[in-house]
Amino acid sequence: MEKTTDINQVVAVIKTAGGEMTLEFWPDVAPKTVANFVKLAQSGFYDGTAFHRIIKGFMIQGGDPLSKDADNPLVGTGGPGYKVKAEFNPRPHVRGVISMARSNDPDSAGSQFFICLGDAHFLDGKYTAFGKLIQGDDVLEQLGNTPVGSNGSERSKPVNRAAVESIRIVPKAAK
Repeated sequence: MEKTTDINQVVAVIKTAGGEMTLEFWPDVAPKTVANFVKLAQSGFYDGTAFHRIIKGFMIQGGDPLSKDADNPLVGTGGPGYKVKAEFNPRPHVRGVISMARSNDPDSAGSQFFICLGDAHFLDGKYTAFGKLIQGDDVLEQLGNTPVGSNGSERSKPVNRAAVESIRIVPKAAK
């Protein structure tokens, strides 16, 4: 399939063992973040990764290339080898919103993202929200209810791998 480069005309389809989630993007408020996510997805960067951090009622986090190896002790620290400048915006962090994960440095996001399981307004204006779920809320709910154990500092490590089989970028009209 030909790669679509117009970030205004595409959606992301995240395929998991439990089904698919479709996300629309907000290039009007986070154009560089959307372009980066689309580029990484189209290159296959996210295929075979996992949601490595799940906090019930809060969010599911994925996008770490180190999560392709389920036993990698550094999962949660990986990225694409570069950083993306933050694009904080007025879009609220509510259920289904996709946003960029980062460290304490606001401009430290790269490939890791999270999808909100509920309202997380304390993140508003501090993390780059760049889209929202438009299909697959049942899959998001299933992932959010994944049993977790301790990762050392918090109870957020899925007991069973929450794999991302693929993230495809498709024209809006195709969904």
